[in-house]
Amino acid sequence: MSNKKIIMTKKPIGFPEESNFKLIDEGSIDLKANEVRLQTLWLSLDPYMRGAMNRIREGETMVGELIGKVVESKSQIISEGAIVLSKAGWQTSPIVNENDIKIVDPRISPLSLALGAIGMPGLTAYFGLTKIGDPKPGETVVVSAGSGAVGSVVGQISKKIGCKVVGIAGSDKKVEYMTSELGFDHGINYKNSDWTENLSKSTESGVDIYFDNVGGIISDEVIDRINENARVLICGQISQYNNSGVELGPRNLKQFLFKRAKLEGFMVYTYEDQYKEGLDFLINMLDKNELKFKETVIEEIENAPHAFSKLFTGENFGKLVIKVHD
Repeated sequence: MSNKKIIMTKKPIGFPEESNFKLIDEGSIDLKANEVRLQTLWLSLDPYMRGAMNRIREGETMVGELIGKVVESKSQIISEGAIVLSKAGWQTSPIVNENDIKIVDPRISPLSLALGAIGMPGLTAYFGLTKIGDPKPGETVVVSAGSGAVGSVVGQISKKIGCKVVGIAGSDKKVEYMTSELGFDHGINYKNSDWTENLSKSTESGVDIYFDNVGGIISDEVIDRINENARVLICGQISQYNNSGVELGPRNLKQFLFKRAKLEGFMVYTYEDQYKEGLDFLINMLDKNELKFKETVIEEIENAPHAFSKLFTGENFGKLVIKVHD
């Protein structure tokens, strides 16, 4: 089975463009002991990949997580037909070691959710919010990129716990989605001229938890409104990923001093040994119709570079996935 993959041809300056990528066909390679060949079904596109482009070398396969079906196996522990998660990147038929894949939880349906609300983004929301944020009923939670793959789950878990939820997004359509479908108490379009006024009105009692997915001026405004003993979680900095110059800041650390607040960055992989706890929680929410989700599905791996750019322009809505094979 021939493998097509997308490599990074040159590091981007600012926003990634299609010219930064190239699709190549490396043909078919024989399996070695303890390896399996996958047929990629779904490929995940996520904002963190932009930062990864600064670290990988030109000519290397673009990073990313995928769901694949094992079509050939020289493994004693992974059989043909198994549906697995792999970090093999943007490839159609990658060869991976048996120790570098995980069986997809059979309770997850549709399958693409294993890359979204019940995958890395959902687990990021769950562990960041519950382990670091430690929300209490009645507290106010603000989440930036609230309609996105991570933010939407943060808001819904917060509502389940009994918090007041304020979501920030970049269009009126996304605001409507957060309030009407996800059940957020307030939604704010940061592209409107009066957004800071709306933020003040929506957080009259201050902010107890801020789940930060974007950084930049949005975070500055929210942090200025934190309460005593607030918790600010740094999950992503999507507004900063494409900066070609030196970032300024942080600008309002005095807030953490005066409010005795906590600022903590985290990576979901820190909690890898607790993933079952998170999966059980999220699947239970889904079964009870308490977990809503939205996906943007793009067909064919050839379209991944163009689709990837949508993550940074606001065109994307919900979780962005590439459907590679049925």
